[in-house]
Formats: sequence, structure tokens, C-alpha cells
Amino acid sequence: MAKASKGASNASKSASPDKTKMQSEPALLELFIDEIKDIYWAENHLLKALPKMQKAATSTQLAAAIEEHIAITQTHVARLEQVFELLDEKPQAKKCDAMEGLTKEGEGILEDTEEGTATRDVGIILASQKVEHYEIATYGGLAQLANTLGLTDVAELLTQTLNEEKQADEKLTSIAENDINYQASQEEAK
Repeated sequence: MAKASKGASNASKSASPDKTKMQSEPALLELFIDEIKDIYWAENHLLKALPKMQKAATSTQLAAAIEEHIAITQTHVARLEQVFELLDEKPQAKKCDAMEGLTKEGEGILEDTEEGTATRDVGIILASQKVEHYEIATYGGLAQLANTLGLTDVAELLTQTLNEEKQADEKLTSIAENDINYQASQEEAK
């Protein structure tokens, strides 16, 4: 743990944390690093799941939004690697049961809906927004913890990702509200 504490104390050039404070909060720093590993796994897992959702989308607007989010997620992974570097930690993933469950739920929606329907697109949007809300909660909490630990540079990176996740959620809402939900309401159940 000494390595993480040392790295964490060097992580912020603009607002160096008080070393006494960092030493008195090793459990909090340990939890923080553990949660960074968790979201790192989650983002990498999401990169494997998103292409399947993109392929299953009927709406070209939805497929394009998912394609864009794949690129953004790659940026999030790279940004988390910067966080690891600032913490003087090797990038390491810890399995995220929540993300695994959310992506399995998304796969279930694909199995339970008919190919080529707006109803499937609604399901993809719902599944995607559940993922976004999980990420928003995670990045928001992590950014706050980084601030508490005095890791200003880390907090800025996490806040940048948080804002991008919020934008992705808003975009999905807009796609649903502007057409797909209405189309799905007109489809007959099979």
C-alpha cells in the first residue's frame, strides 16, 4: 500500500494532498483504487458488448450513437490508464459484477425482442441507459473521493468522463423521445 500512498501524494501537482491526511486515510485510498480497477474492467467489458448492440439496432440514429459511444468508451479506458499512472499504479482490472449483470440483461433483451423492430431498439436504449446510469453514479462518486483525497488531477479526469457519460445518456433519451418510442407503440405484439 505504500506505493499507492506515495503515488497518490504525487498525483496532483496543482493541489498536493497533505501527507498526514493521506496516511490517516489509507483505507479510503485503498477503496478508491479498488473502485478504479472495477470501473476499468467495466469499461473494457463494455467495449466487447457494444458492437453486438450496435449490430442489433434497427435505427440508423441509434446504431450511430452506439458507434460513437464505442469510440468514447475507448477514450474512457485510456483516461483510466492515465488515472492509474497518476496514482503510480499499474493498470489492473477487477471484475465488475454490476456491469456483467447489466450487459447480460442487454443480451436478454436482444433474445426477447424481434429482430428489425423499434421495440428492440427501445430495449437497447433502456439497457444502454441502465449502463450509463451505473457509470454516472460510479464516476460521480469516484470524482468526489478523488477530491476528498486531494487528488485534483485525478478528479478532473474522472469529472470529464462523468460529463461524457451524462451527455451519452441525454443523447439516448433524445433518440427515444424523438421517434423510436412512438414507432414501438405502433407495433403489434407477436
